[in-house]
Amino acid sequence: MHEPALTHPSDKFQPLAAIVGWLALTMLIVHVAVNAFGPYEFHRDEFLYLAMGRHLDWWRMDFPPLIAGIARVTQLLGGGLEPWSVRLSSALAGSALIVLAGWTARRLGGGTWAQGAAALAVTVSPLFQRAGTLFQPVVFDQLWWTLGYGALLLLSAEDRRRYWVFAAVVVGLGLLTKFSIGFFAVGVLVAVVMLPEWRGRLSTAPPYLAVGGALLLGAASIVGQVRLGWPLREQMARLEAVQLARIGVTDFVVGQVLIGPALVLALVGLVTLLTWSRFRGARILGLATLSSFVLLAVLRGKAYYIGPIYPVLWGAGAVAIEVLSSQRWTATIRRGVVAVLVLYGLVTLPFGLPVLPPEMMARYSAVAGPSSAVTTNVGVALPLPQDYADMLGWQQMVETVATVYWQLPERERTQAVLVADNYGEAGALDLYGPALGLPSAISAAGTYWQFGPGPLPGEVVVVLGEQPEGLRKFADSVVVAARIANRWGVPEEQDLLVLIGRRPRTTMQSLWPSRAGNY
Repeated sequence: MHEPALTHPSDKFQPLAAIVGWLALTMLIVHVAVNAFGPYEFHRDEFLYLAMGRHLDWWRMDFPPLIAGIARVTQLLGGGLEPWSVRLSSALAGSALIVLAGWTARRLGGGTWAQGAAALAVTVSPLFQRAGTLFQPVVFDQLWWTLGYGALLLLSAEDRRRYWVFAAVVVGLGLLTKFSIGFFAVGVLVAVVMLPEWRGRLSTAPPYLAVGGALLLGAASIVGQVRLGWPLREQMARLEAVQLARIGVTDFVVGQVLIGPALVLALVGLVTLLTWSRFRGARILGLATLSSFVLLAVLRGKAYYIGPIYPVLWGAGAVAIEVLSSQRWTATIRRGVVAVLVLYGLVTLPFGLPVLPPEMMARYSAVAGPSSAVTTNVGVALPLPQDYADMLGWQQMVETVATVYWQLPERERTQAVLVADNYGEAGALDLYGPALGLPSAISAAGTYWQFGPGPLPGEVVVVLGEQPEGLRKFADSVVVAARIANRWGVPEEQDLLVLIGRRPRTTMQSLWPSRAGNY
């Protein structure tokens, strides 16, 4: 039986199967349409990243700055007020992942069916659909990991300097996106040490030059941490205390079941990468992905953290099925794989793409979704997936604050400071507020604290999301001006108060240093 060999980089270029391009283009159109006409607003995190773009300081940010840079470019190009325009970069990255899955299959010797099956697995996966929907670092992180595995695949066939440069650029961009690129790097290092043919390359200069180049390209992420006193430690401590403490190794492993039937395809890919003689040259992919998986499981990461390993595993699995299925059962097996992937994709589509209105989505989640799909990061069960709940109620909230603000006497309005309890509320006020005549908001939450308290001392404050007793620590006069109900929001946004504080005991500028580190 014919078995594929790794395609050599210098071989004559062979285009990808047309189905790969069609799937990528279709998903791009779907993402744009859903974001343009869907029933949801911006996500809480997107408000923060847009604010980071407006306050862009490349070498002094408490998160890797690439997402802020993309936000800034989007705003300069005229985007920023509509979800589809802000999320276009994420949609493009999501479509690129579809292409890369097909490319991986082709590099491993796969034909049209293998390329299409690998691309289809990414297309119908709710994990990648959701990532490509939202303007967050997640989808870009997935893209850099997948490109990094692509660099390894190229280097497996031919040790050329330009592929080391490519690897350096990809990892450097990963460092500018999320520090989780370190899990990719550790997985690759373990694989390199375990494989003699790769271990021998450690005696040459290119690997070290690539590491140096990646660190140089991604230096802004590290410099920002140094200049700000390593806020990553506070962020991770809070993440551990609030979210990761509930997660065990079993939770991480069982969480992969939500990948659905495509998990079997990935396991086929992993096993054949590790054992199949025709994949010997690509064994580093199997060892690197497995090592990263084990590392994240031991460290109790969230299940989706390991998502970037799947496109390459699906590529390998599709090739294995294409080649190893017997001639008698070839058509049946291939049709069965496609049918199962499509069926699962149709059932889970509302969890990957926010197409159903909240009421319908709540009913669908109760019938078709696992409990984990509607459980928040802190373990609270909601009617909707948390990401969806985080995309509702923001415009109504800002309109209510604007009503309170414009009811103030003119003298007070000129001195009023808008204060928000969290970065989502502050970001929504900053995005939607200018059209309603609102000044910029301030917040001591996380990255927003870095933006400062503004120039006004706070003689009058309009506070969103705080309780009266909390504001009374700052102001002698506290009035509840409005209450905002948000049935479908996350718990902290379901019943918000808008307060007016007067006669402060101190200024915002004096208070601000003591509010640092509220992640």
